[in-house]
Amino acid sequence: MHAGSREYPQPKKLNHALSKHDDQRVDPYFWMRERENPEVVKHLKAENDYTALMMKPVAKLEKELFTELKSRVKEDDSTVPVKDGNYYYAARYEMGAQYPLYVRHKGSPTAPEEIILNEPELAKNHSYFESSGPMMSPSHDIMAYAVDTVGRRFYTIYFKDLRTGKMLPDKIENVRPGVAWGNDNETIFYTQHNPETLRTEKVFRYSLKTHKSELIYFEKDETFSVGVGKSLSDKFIYLVSGSTLTSEVQYLSADHPHGTFKIFTPRQREHEYSVDDNGKQFFIVSNRNAKNHKVMVTDLDHTDEKHWKELIPHRPDVYVENITVFKNYLVLDERTKGLARISIYDHKGQNPYVIPFKDSAYLVSVGDNREFDTDLLRFEYESMRQPPSVYDLHLKTHAQELKKQKEVPNYDPELYRTERLFIKVRDGAEVPVSLVMKKDLPLDGTAPMLVYGYGSYGANMDPWFSSSAFSLVNRGFVYAIAHIRGGSEMGREWYDNGRTMNKKNTFYDFIDCTEGLVKLKYANRHRIYAMGGSAGGLLMGAVMNERPDLYNGMVAQVPFVDVITTMLDDTIPLTTSEYDEWGNPNEKAAYDYIKSYSPYDNVTDKKYPNVLVTTGFHDSQVQYWEPAKWVAKLRDHNKASTMILLKTDLEAGHGGASGRFDQLKEKATEFAFILEVDQKAK
Repeated sequence: MHAGSREYPQPKKLNHALSKHDDQRVDPYFWMRERENPEVVKHLKAENDYTALMMKPVAKLEKELFTELKSRVKEDDSTVPVKDGNYYYAARYEMGAQYPLYVRHKGSPTAPEEIILNEPELAKNHSYFESSGPMMSPSHDIMAYAVDTVGRRFYTIYFKDLRTGKMLPDKIENVRPGVAWGNDNETIFYTQHNPETLRTEKVFRYSLKTHKSELIYFEKDETFSVGVGKSLSDKFIYLVSGSTLTSEVQYLSADHPHGTFKIFTPRQREHEYSVDDNGKQFFIVSNRNAKNHKVMVTDLDHTDEKHWKELIPHRPDVYVENITVFKNYLVLDERTKGLARISIYDHKGQNPYVIPFKDSAYLVSVGDNREFDTDLLRFEYESMRQPPSVYDLHLKTHAQELKKQKEVPNYDPELYRTERLFIKVRDGAEVPVSLVMKKDLPLDGTAPMLVYGYGSYGANMDPWFSSSAFSLVNRGFVYAIAHIRGGSEMGREWYDNGRTMNKKNTFYDFIDCTEGLVKLKYANRHRIYAMGGSAGGLLMGAVMNERPDLYNGMVAQVPFVDVITTMLDDTIPLTTSEYDEWGNPNEKAAYDYIKSYSPYDNVTDKKYPNVLVTTGFHDSQVQYWEPAKWVAKLRDHNKASTMILLKTDLEAGHGGASGRFDQLKEKATEFAFILEVDQKAK
């Protein structure tokens, strides 16, 4: 029973024994994985009805929040046109539209507009719609684009001749969305994933002339995935095989797309490298004896590692994330002291220039650059209170030109303040935390607080601008992002210290950051909320088992919570490729360690906080049954009269709803839930 003695759905229990390493586990809700079983959909619908019933007291607030969130969206927004060849490409929204129009202008950004891809039209009659946007041939005459109308990330690639405005007869189904064009304007390379495991494992070459596809590469190693792309110089097509810790690049002249790919340097366990070129040399970012990566260079005829020469050495306090090679410049996306930065060098690795910024916490990255021979670098900048801005940097003079700051109606950055601090956690590490709050908010320990975290895959949760967060901040909340280990915010070691047998650091960091913020009087300890999605949902589950008393409420979006069962099942998508992330539970030490934190396996009788769990029935990354089973088990063991709710989008996948306003509806539900439980805590 839950608050108000209303019956929550009670699914049947069918004990299913799971055995490994002489360890027996029993899962009464294992049957929920039967996607085609009508009882499963019936149960998920009953959960949705129950959630609607429990959220009824805040239905008006939820509508109000949606209107508020929508009021901070410029409905007829557009992107800054980007030069590519003789055209300027952009995207723009029309009033009320969920999806954008992709357009281009010939010769000048003020020339007449040509609509090349009409997403609102394509999305009609589909409850879910996702597209790659235009992928232009080198001549700019033929546009490829990929579409998914289910949400499981299986795309169909279509082709349109922009000279005639007619669709070509070619159609490539059940593939990944990206393509790389050969310089003959008729050959494309694309990738395909395994229909069961979803591992991207095959690379194909397709000819618009013969209308035939040929398989040119199959990645046999189940821990690797493949990708294909083209360099900015337009000289080479790169085929990249990568696992968590190892990579291998193959390359082919884009002028000879029917040739054979050559291995750049053979894969070696724990050697990660990526390759770019300026048409005359290859530039390599490598971790060989360089945890935070160094930049190497070699000529076009000698690609094996023994020929590489060091260009930019390894620096223990600077992490090189990415390189963009222009005709006369190298541009590096780097990180230092937990913040992103952009550094510019010449082709000899000399004359470094770091773009300076005033804010204490921000996010900056190399933007959409499509011209190789240019003296302009487009980059993007934002902070927790400054909306995203697009700049052009003049690479010779270092002068910056603001092209556009995203318009956010009904928002004034001067009403808020951001802070950045380091909190010492239990093992002595200092974890950065970024915060935003009202400018005049007193630090007296009375404010409610929402803490957001992720901490997996080396992904960085930088202090980005979230216009929706201000619906909580305006109501007196402090919004915090904890940059916990498992991300790469502080360099590669930050990631290594938060994966496999160090995974618990991720959870402890989140708990210790929360407690540290309470001690510093940023929040009232009875009014603390946490939010995380996917692997951040795993974080929510693990933290909740460890410290159920610390949070009054949690939102777990598409949470990965049944870690041990999923990682032992190699038929489930994306397991074998993740052994270096979580550990391989077929080995006993890894099994025991994962079992000690896996949220579903560690639910026991205790007072759990209020929880809203969201999932998508077509989710390809985290299967819907994980959250569904977890909610049922939490209720079985919950000794508090808290609300535990499950909301399943029966149309969407891992990213949730696809339309921009539908996504705001999901956010409004999450915030209404937090405000509903906070009302009771006041």
